[in-house]
Amino acid sequence: MTNDEIKALIDRSLFASIGYTDESERQNIRRVFCVWHKGIGTHLISTNTSSSHVQSLMNNGKACLYFSDDTTFEAVCLYGRANISFDRKYRELLWNEGDEKYYPKGIDDEDYCIIEFISESGRYYRYDGKADLTADNIAEFDKIYEFENGYSITHR
Repeated sequence: MTNDEIKALIDRSLFASIGYTDESERQNIRRVFCVWHKGIGTHLISTNTSSSHVQSLMNNGKACLYFSDDTTFEAVCLYGRANISFDRKYRELLWNEGDEKYYPKGIDDEDYCIIEFISESGRYYRYDGKADLTADNIAEFDKIYEFENGYSITHR
């Protein structure tokens, strides 16, 4: 699987699964809406600050992010760090009409935050094999990209 094929898989995904460890050392997985990507290594997820996964990630940012396409038997698991961001630039980028029903105070609602997931390595799987992604491989591929809504690109 090439990096371009991995990016295409990520771009056509609407959701990802984020794995993390909570305060009781239990492993957890949450399904998250994740369509904003910078290449294959950095991903933005909007969510509630008060949610248990955000609270856990604030204490321990080590996480993994898993994208898959069951119809083509392809997947990529990225390992890295999840940073909780209140940066207005990210909030505006991910804000959608109708989000005020979740965040009544708008973009500046204190319960609205962005998870910025930054990959340090990864592993991809496909019917014809599997292999690892290194930090250098991800960084080299991603240097030409800015944040874009991958789902909008692949589902016009």
